[in-house]
Amino acid sequence: MDIDQPLALLGGMTASQFMRRHWHKKPLLVRQAVPAMVAPVGRDALFALAGQDGVESRLIRQQKKGWSMDHGPFGSKDLPALSQKAWSLLVQGVDLHDGGVHALLQQFRFVPEARLDDLMISYASDGGGVGPHFDSYDVFLLQAHGKRRWRIGQQKDLTLQDGVPLKILANFEPEQEFVLEAGDMLYLPPRYAHDGVAEGECMTYSIGFRAPAREELARELLLRMSDEPDEPEAPVLYRDPKQEAVANPGEIPAAMAEFARKALERALAEPLALERALGEYLTDPKPNVWFEAGEEGVMLEALVLDRRTRMMYDARHVFINGESYLAAGRDAKLMRLLADQRALSARDLAKASDDALELLSSWHEAGWVRAAE
Repeated sequence: MDIDQPLALLGGMTASQFMRRHWHKKPLLVRQAVPAMVAPVGRDALFALAGQDGVESRLIRQQKKGWSMDHGPFGSKDLPALSQKAWSLLVQGVDLHDGGVHALLQQFRFVPEARLDDLMISYASDGGGVGPHFDSYDVFLLQAHGKRRWRIGQQKDLTLQDGVPLKILANFEPEQEFVLEAGDMLYLPPRYAHDGVAEGECMTYSIGFRAPAREELARELLLRMSDEPDEPEAPVLYRDPKQEAVANPGEIPAAMAEFARKALERALAEPLALERALGEYLTDPKPNVWFEAGEEGVMLEALVLDRRTRMMYDARHVFINGESYLAAGRDAKLMRLLADQRALSARDLAKASDDALELLSSWHEAGWVRAAE
């Protein structure tokens, strides 16, 4: 992607300008970010998707007695009538299930793949919404169909209402208001309060980003590093031949605490262990993702990554769907190109070594890559 090319998606700004001026800093409203927007997934297709096992969906209703939230899958009889007001259907990760939505999500890859999460579609009847709230991550709100009125505010009071199944702000104080029509888009930084209400039937596409908590990341990395395959065959056990008798048996021995500290230090000192664990964690598919196996022995003239595949790299590795490979030289350049472009042409593949072609073939059999149409 040319990060210095003006983009209609960003109101004529380049990706570089947007990241400097707005990312994590201030909102941006773009009229006709996607000109003549036609929703890749219509209402009926979205409802059908919400009825599938393995697709995360939620039904939110605002009634006189308050808010309610139910989790899918939803059959056709589980959803309210289209004429009923003030209900919303949220379907998560639609980019994993539809090629058109996946292609739309690729327009936002001026942000690192490691940060890009998924595209959620929110269908709402007239008056539908999820209440005033804030997200802990950046979000682009792209209006795909109909109209939605957004009120936003940079408030410090993030107290939530008690006794409701949603994280709704107790004291919402809007500062600006916009009505978005099909093709319009609103970007909001993390923790920016917002409330969107449908004006008639509407669909909004939310492009969300990963923002792992430090504690969660540390826990995941330590777990993965503890499973490193190059552990010695004979485990190093804690020993205490000089341990004396104790009058206070409940106290943890200082020597054991030191043994634990050195175990962590050793894990962190292992060459590339942290980098390998991070890459595997960031590319690990979500629990509800599965792949259809490809045919064996197929000669790939050109290929694309399956839309469910996550692929990244660092200076020494290539990571794909939770697995890591040491990579260097010409093949490393080829694999990095695949991660960046999510596709390789016949000309690209002509530069691949036999080892690289064999690896790509195994990925094809696993369903991670597909023959390009």
